[in-house]
Amino acid sequence: METLTGYRDSHTDLRQMIDDLRQLMRPEMLKIRPNAKTAYQLLCDLATKVKAHLAEEDKRLYPNLLTHEDPRVKSIAWGFISGEKPLRRSFDEYHRKWLKDCDFNFTPEFLEETHEIFDMVACRIDREEQVLLPKLVEIGIFPTVERARV
Repeated sequence: METLTGYRDSHTDLRQMIDDLRQLMRPEMLKIRPNAKTAYQLLCDLATKVKAHLAEEDKRLYPNLLTHEDPRVKSIAWGFISGEKPLRRSFDEYHRKWLKDCDFNFTPEFLEETHEIFDMVACRIDREEQVLLPKLVEIGIFPTVERARV
């Protein structure tokens, strides 16, 4: 997923999962057993995808940006790395507390914390789409062929 398209596809998948879960994870919807089962599976899948997305960025995106010769690129990378710490910390705590073994109940506390995590992930995706990716295209990090899709 080293391409602009790859990152955008990942964002689209994560957004769609969050949107689907927002619809399902309401008390009245969760009373319906098939909805609860679907929400349960989607939430476990979302947790896996968020962890994979963050790991992918750590492995393939940020190391290249931090060693880039252009100081603007390094600055952008550091800004996003430092800005993501609250998301990572909150997501890791949430995962440990609620999703460690994908063994949870749809309690009011769980639902509240889950929606907070959805908001944090969605905000992060928006920042990447609106700030990080356009800037990386502008300074030539992604191939010229993909620039037309911006």
